[in-house]
Amino acid sequence: MYPSPEESFAAHLTEWVKMQKNLLETARKLNESIRKGDRLTLIIATRTAFQHMMRTLKAFDQWLQDPFIIEHMPREMLEEVWNNVFQIFTKLLELDIKHTSSFRDHILKLAKEEKLNPLLWPKEKRRPEKKPSLHTTI
Repeated sequence: MYPSPEESFAAHLTEWVKMQKNLLETARKLNESIRKGDRLTLIIATRTAFQHMMRTLKAFDQWLQDPFIIEHMPREMLEEVWNNVFQIFTKLLELDIKHTSSFRDHILKLAKEEKLNPLLWPKEKRRPEKKPSLHTTI
């Protein structure tokens, strides 16, 4: 006997939840060692988290486009999702604003101290020289 479509759908959702729980547990276990890691470890961990967040956000967006889900999801669940999404959204915006502003200030400080890596930011790129005007006065 084959499982019903409802049972197959529920099994798929169960597997997704299991995968997410395993990843959450792994992330929590690794957090302390990542925080103590070098710059490369922090970059790799952050990018890996971003990739998974993008995958999860895409899946959530597709989920909320599915007519079956739209038809059957109670308002209370949608409100809970919105409340959490709003917190994540505003926290992300706050992080982006703070991080980008701080990095901008840091780069300006390094430039002023002439500590920017010249291989990555040559002097020509820093301050373009004015080209002589093609117009001459008589």
